[in-house]
Amino acid sequence: MENLLKKIEELRERFLKIRLLLDIDGQITESREKKRLMSDSGFWNDREQAVVIGKRVEELDSEIKRWDDMEKGISDLEALVALAQEEGDDSFYDESLIKYDELLQQFNDLEFLALFSDKYDPSNVILSIHAGTGGVDAQDWASILERMYLRFAEQKKYTVEIIDHNAGTEAGIKSVSMRITGRFAYGYLKSENGMHRLVRISPFDSESMRHTSFALVEVIPELPETEDVIIKDDDLRIDFYHSSGPGGQNVNKTSSAVRLVHLPTNIIVTCQSERSQHQNREIAMKVLKARLHHLEQEKRGQEEKQLKGETQKAGWGKQIRSYVMQPYQLVKDHRTDHETTEIDKVLNGDLTGFMEAYLRWLKK
Repeated sequence: MENLLKKIEELRERFLKIRLLLDIDGQITESREKKRLMSDSGFWNDREQAVVIGKRVEELDSEIKRWDDMEKGISDLEALVALAQEEGDDSFYDESLIKYDELLQQFNDLEFLALFSDKYDPSNVILSIHAGTGGVDAQDWASILERMYLRFAEQKKYTVEIIDHNAGTEAGIKSVSMRITGRFAYGYLKSENGMHRLVRISPFDSESMRHTSFALVEVIPELPETEDVIIKDDDLRIDFYHSSGPGGQNVNKTSSAVRLVHLPTNIIVTCQSERSQHQNREIAMKVLKARLHHLEQEKRGQEEKQLKGETQKAGWGKQIRSYVMQPYQLVKDHRTDHETTEIDKVLNGDLTGFMEAYLRWLKK
């Protein structure tokens, strides 16, 4: 019993430390202030801003409730242990152990949030996959990665919207872009940005030779509604075309698909997810603004690194993770050295270990 009491005391100390680190009291104050604004008679005069504030209050209250529930759970457990000591009843002690294990898991999930420190970690995310060198094997590899991220999103109960999909010539995909919506979507998925390498015996090789394939994953945060990027009309070219499916067949008789070209940077964004031209243009603009903002952030980051004498390859040269299927099975992250032999679990969306290792690596 004394050992359990000590564990509960340590849990409460850890709880208070992380609660302070995440400034939960500050979030409570912010929620109260925004609720005062919402009670103002002219609050809905600016409907767009009102929606942003209302959404922020929902996020704050949800976060606060998690910590309140955790604190109540610790207090209830302390009371249960005190009752077990008073009654001398082993059944109370057994129940206390079960409750402690449940609380510890609950706290570990909350503690993980402390690793999210980037301004855009809570944001939705635009994730794109591009098949690299390796022909049909690379296109198949890109589709395997697409499935992996769809499974991950499903496990996290995130919402996924396919913005653009470019099917491969024989199998797989040439590229895909998707919008993933959910709490800390960018915080989790930013670990996936970079080159992914696959080594396996090719199912497309009649001689069953071992092949190496590459795919590039790009991850950028969607801009919050409180931020915007101004794009001049003269800097933008807009094309409309028919949406197409596998094999190039038209799936829509109207020119609803949209291609945006930002002339100064030559960034191209396409969207054919909706049947409405207006909706596709709106989504494409959102993605373009996110890309331009991310480009500016990267530029600033590179300038800072140059000042510090640091250099780092970007894009295709930035290999982050290897997936080896034959002659042995291993998935290894080259930044964090985190690895596992359970490649099937990883390809089915079990990425939490790699993501947590990456977030801890960033903190070093």
